[in-house]
Amino acid sequence: MDINIVLPVLAFLVLLVALAGVRVVNQVERGVVFRFGRAQPQIRQPGLRLLIPVVDQMRKVNVQIVTMPIPTQEGITRDNVSVKVDAVAYFRVQDPMRAAVEVQNYLFAVEQVAQTSLRSIIGKSELDDLLTNREELNKGLALMIDSPALGWGIHIDRVEIKDVQLPEAMKRSMSRQAEAERERRSRVIVADGELRAAQKLADASGIMSQTPGALQLRLLQTVVEVAAEKNSTLIMPLPVELLRFFDRALQAGAGIAPAGAAAGQTGPAGPATGAGLEAGPAGAAALAAGAGPAAGPAVEQSLVEEPSRERAER
Repeated sequence: MDINIVLPVLAFLVLLVALAGVRVVNQVERGVVFRFGRAQPQIRQPGLRLLIPVVDQMRKVNVQIVTMPIPTQEGITRDNVSVKVDAVAYFRVQDPMRAAVEVQNYLFAVEQVAQTSLRSIIGKSELDDLLTNREELNKGLALMIDSPALGWGIHIDRVEIKDVQLPEAMKRSMSRQAEAERERRSRVIVADGELRAAQKLADASGIMSQTPGALQLRLLQTVVEVAAEKNSTLIMPLPVELLRFFDRALQAGAGIAPAGAAAGQTGPAGPATGAGLEAGPAGAAALAAGAGPAAGPAVEQSLVEEPSRERAER
């Protein structure tokens, strides 16, 4: 056989064998090589890798973070409430050799462990913890899943509870509880406002009692505020200062009564009686007592005629 023909054929066969042993490992993958069924300790990094044809077999393992939804699990909490809980787990392959050798299908294994751990968490927790204290539950759930996954070369980044489904009766009970709590808070706030308003009013009344003019100014301010609205009728009350003026006037008239009585004793009966009547009822009584019999009948007659005149006018 001509050597010029054999050499090209051999070169072509060697090229075919070399091409058959060429493998490409992506950036997000790591290659585990099995030589005659035995795993090689060296992990193939991303890039162009050359294997021995027929002898070596490579299994690629994805090292990206995997997002795995955990199916809804139904269970009974520690306080005997039936709930349905679903979650999501984030994990990645940390050791490709263990993930390829130690477990047949690490995705299925992690999913089953996550479901059993979620049911265990539901049974150990109370309803209030599932609704409000999810951070601690997420940490506990991630720890429960991570314990067996570490032997498979899997690292659990985080686990989060997505939703907690409650029975309709429990939802109605919780809504009534929330309404009662809101009602209690509103009543406490209203009562506290009334207490503070009463305290302020008591302080204001003490200040106004010390300064009588402040009450009159407050009355005028109220009148101005009411008069700003033209759709109302304003009834002006009698000022307190005016009543006090009349009171002082009556007291002053009662103090003049003895002088009128003395004048009635020395002068004529008619002028003395008139002065007594002008000084008020107290002065009239004093004049009647000091004028003697002459003034007495006149005062009595005037006292009798005044009611008669009032009835006639009515």
